Amino acid sequence: MNRSASGFDLTPPTEAERQRLEAALSDEERRVLLHHGTEAPFCGGLLAQKQPGAYCCRLCGLPLFKHEAKFESGTGWPSFTAPYDPGHVVGVEDLSYGMRRVETRCARCGAHQGHVFPDGPRPTGLRYCINSVSLSFTPKGALAPDPLGRDETIP
Repeated sequence: MNRSASGFDLTPPTEAERQRLEAALSDEERRVLLHHGTEAPFCGGLLAQKQPGAYCCRLCGLPLFKHEAKFESGTGWPSFTAPYDPGHVVGVEDLSYGMRRVETRCARCGAHQGHVFPDGPRPTGLRYCINSVSLSFTPKGALAPDPLGRDETIP
């Protein structure tokens, strides 16, 4: 089993699990998570979220960002300075639209989350610009999503 430093199982979903998870997505979630789309700015449901908690992958439930890392970037998408665990988010070179960017994906299931840019605030100087539709929010103290049945909890 491949575990992250924070103890989460990073083993990808089986084909049957992936099919089940993908079948539960809305058309917009499918467009963004599976086909690398982008939601319109200033319309995402998590943009104004300020409660303590964790932002998890909408497809597989892996925690991707902590509320402490969220900041208001003014870009129209939820922005974070660092991932929940460095092993939970993978960067992939993206040369689409005539730009050179780094796409961010969930390390467990590979679902598209957004992009990371080197123009964020201290301490990291990074801005993880993430689609709200790619995430599910779990308030602090609530049970985390566990669509893969791995009995993982968010501390």
